Amino acid sequence: MRKQHDASLLEGAQGHFHDLVRSVQIGFEFLRGFRALRGLGPTVTVFGSARFAQDHPACILARTVGAELARAGFTVMTGGGPGVMEAANRGARDAGGYSVGCNIELPNEQVANPYLDLQLDFEHFFVRKVMLVKYSSAFVILPGGFGTLDEIFETLNLIETNKIERFPLVVMGQDYWQDMREFVEQVLEPAGAIAEPVAQRAYWTDSSEAMLQHICEFVALNPHPEVRT
Repeated sequence: MRKQHDASLLEGAQGHFHDLVRSVQIGFEFLRGFRALRGLGPTVTVFGSARFAQDHPACILARTVGAELARAGFTVMTGGGPGVMEAANRGARDAGGYSVGCNIELPNEQVANPYLDLQLDFEHFFVRKVMLVKYSSAFVILPGGFGTLDEIFETLNLIETNKIERFPLVVMGQDYWQDMREFVEQVLEPAGAIAEPVAQRAYWTDSSEAMLQHICEFVALNPHPEVRT
């Protein structure tokens, strides 16, 4: 089996020529993403587990979230895979919205879901992550695993360090995330390990209506978005 690009990249020093070739490949991957996503208009990215079945409560909620966002005029973007991502893309498609997936090539999972109007396949996690932040006006986080945790904490870190500003981050699935929230509020905050309470950095709700209202307080929808190419 061909070694995955992230695994090969992280194996350590590999010589100047190898690093030069890899840098060019990564650069082209960025350029391909920039070109494909530049005309999306206001976009909300929905994160969540790839491993939940479509009758899982998180997927049912994701489908509602996707539909609510699409009806409001947002493009709905996900990581492009199954589970929660598929449900959000399906909700957007069912509501007549534009549905985008930034898929990642993995050896054992992450097949792109069938509800994408635009599908991009990335070889490097970090390139994919830049695209999801760069072209999003807001994030919605639903129940998930390590990948979802990575996305929520990296986004909180970007907000805390002012790398991104006025960026609504909505966390949905309160029972699922309760222990994580308590760890942040009862351990990290009292220890002074984070600058501000997490409640000021993220909006917590299980209501799709409240989610949409919160995002719209930050994001002005453009009634005439740039033509998608």
